[in-house]
Amino acid sequence: MAKVTQAAAIGLFLVVAAGATYLVTKTIGPRVRGGKGYVVHSYLRDASGIAKNSRVTIAGIAVGQVEDIRLENGRARIDVRMSPEVVLHRTATLGVKSASLLGENVVVLSEGFGDPAKQDGDELQTLAEGRSLEDLKESVGRISDLIEKVAVQLASSMGTDEAGAHMSAILRNLAQASEAIDDTIRENRNVLHSTLQNVDEISRRSSPELQKILSNVRSITDDVKELLSSSSREGFAGLDGGVLAGGQPPQGGELRSAAERISRASKSLESALSHIDSIAERIDRGEGTVGRLTKDDDLVTEVQGVAEGVNEYVASLRRLQTVVGLRSDYNFSANTVKSYVELRLQPREDKYYLVEFINDPRGKTTITQTDTDTTNPNDPPHYRTVTTSTTDAFRFTVQFARRLGPFTGRFGIKESTGGIGLDTHLFSNRLEIVQDLFGFGEELRPRYRLYAGFELLHRLWLLGGADHIVLADRRDYFLGLQLRFTDDDLKTILPFVGSSAPTSK
Repeated sequence: MAKVTQAAAIGLFLVVAAGATYLVTKTIGPRVRGGKGYVVHSYLRDASGIAKNSRVTIAGIAVGQVEDIRLENGRARIDVRMSPEVVLHRTATLGVKSASLLGENVVVLSEGFGDPAKQDGDELQTLAEGRSLEDLKESVGRISDLIEKVAVQLASSMGTDEAGAHMSAILRNLAQASEAIDDTIRENRNVLHSTLQNVDEISRRSSPELQKILSNVRSITDDVKELLSSSSREGFAGLDGGVLAGGQPPQGGELRSAAERISRASKSLESALSHIDSIAERIDRGEGTVGRLTKDDDLVTEVQGVAEGVNEYVASLRRLQTVVGLRSDYNFSANTVKSYVELRLQPREDKYYLVEFINDPRGKTTITQTDTDTTNPNDPPHYRTVTTSTTDAFRFTVQFARRLGPFTGRFGIKESTGGIGLDTHLFSNRLEIVQDLFGFGEELRPRYRLYAGFELLHRLWLLGGADHIVLADRRDYFLGLQLRFTDDDLKTILPFVGSSAPTSK
């Protein structure tokens, strides 16, 4: 009989366990298990406290369960299987909320809003992850450290016998001060009462005097009204120093004169305002120059274009850079010194205008060719005479230069003849290789010059090269120095030159 009873108890326990299992399964989500619904996923920085098959809730109601948790690209990927009747919209989010202080976490969702709805395999946005239990522990630890520091400071400042004595003295002084204040109030109670009585008595006795003061104020206001109205009465002389019939000065007349002046001023102001109103109306109608400017869009555009042109011209003048060069070359074959004065007007970095004045001891060479036909039997019937003449004259250069990268091309007049040039700039513009081809018509072949310049010091250049390279009989080699000054250098020098110049009395 005992065995039967034990078997019946075991069977009853199994039935109860099966019913509980069925209820739990129903609670977790009857529609989710068995592969029903759809799966969405999200990524978390920390998935601690979350297990597979954990329930997923919206507003505390279970709507799915965690199907899988795995590591992907250094983050925790959470796959959630949702009930088919729950719709997640475009802005749906997934987050983790702490369920207890024991470290258990719950996955929570928000449905979001907007189309399209999430489908199987879609990713959900992740809510900002809240502070974990470890973060709270760290915060509590930092707070406890601060409290410990405060306690140490209090112990170090208040825990000694000297600090205790000081605190006792402070409390004793406060007690004595409060007792002294209390004694002062008690001793002067009668004085305070008497003072308040005196104030009350003074205010009561002064009431008639206050009435008299008010009466006097009223009388003064009446006199002022009478004075203002006396301008309309007779019995006073004119405004130029007359007196009243009773011998009083014409105060009313003076007030009337002032009032008349104020009236005239107001009329003048009214007239001026009317003129201003008229001018404003003309401008509004588009009459006159100013009115046309406000109404005529073409005129405004033209004026604006002129203003922009003036601004561009002024801006170009401001950008204009002036470079002055002083140069001297020694020619070895001719044993002469050749001098240059150079002026560069540079409106932009990539172009400039070059003007030079040259004192060349060789002078200016001119070739004259004469063809002669003759019947003289002693001479050939046709012959040509070539005359070369050299004159001592200054030469000048006027060229336009344009820079492209490290090269600068020049053309124009070179030393009083047509010429072209090519400059090469190297080493941050500290080395220049200069080529000039000019002198067309002076010689049978044009004059070709090649030299290099190197900036030894700031503004000081060393030059060296060859001239008349293609003509062996006139080829020469030279070496020279050049000083170059910019606007800033000239601005620095000119004030000293002006101050050193003698002044006329």
